[in-house]
Amino acid sequence: MNDLTWKEFERVDIRIGTVISAEDFKEAIKPAIKMTIDFGEEIGIKKSSAQITDHYDPKSLIGIQVAAVINFPKKQIGPFMSECLVTGFTQPDGSIILTVPQKGAANGSRLA
Repeated sequence: MNDLTWKEFERVDIRIGTVISAEDFKEAIKPAIKMTIDFGEEIGIKKSSAQITDHYDPKSLIGIQVAAVINFPKKQIGPFMSECLVTGFTQPDGSIILTVPQKGAANGSRLA
C-alpha cells in the first residue's frame, strides 16, 4: 500500500451521526438496510444504504451512532439515493460490523 499524506487524509470527512430511521432495502440486489442519519445542525440529515444485515436489523439501528464519510458524491442505488458512506469493518466471513463510538458524541463531530 502507498502511504497517505496528512493532507490527503484530511480530505476524507468522517462524521458521527445518529440513525433516526432504518428499513429493509427490499429492492437491493444484495441484502441491505436503508438508513436516515442525523449529523447535527451544520450538516443535517443524510441517507445511506449498507449491506449490514448479517449483524443488524432495522429496529436495532434506531438511536445508535455511526461513523460515515459525508463528502463522497451522492450515489444512486436502484431507486435510492445514498448521500453518505457508513463505515464498518469486514469480518473473516465477509460480514460487516459498523464503526461506532465507544461513548456518545455530538452529532456532526469529525473524526480526529
